Amino acid sequence: MALKVRLARLGAKKKPFYRLVVADSAAKRDGRFLAIVGFYDPHKNPAFIEIKQELLNSWIAKGAKPTETVASLLKKKPS
Repeated sequence: MALKVRLARLGAKKKPFYRLVVADSAAKRDGRFLAIVGFYDPHKNPAFIEIKQELLNSWIAKGAKPTETVASLLKKKPS
């Protein structure tokens, strides 16, 4: 089972916001996930990014790999 840290879309039409979730790579985008590790709202100015750092680090230590989009969000988030 390959684990990914990726975005799951929520919100209304034309007004998305996202959860950062840990999921099996074979699961659907908005389907089954193992844990919620953060939130991302691109419509706020500046974009709102909240990450549960301890939880994220523990999943990465277990072998979860962030997608390209999530990796770029992690770089933008000030520590």
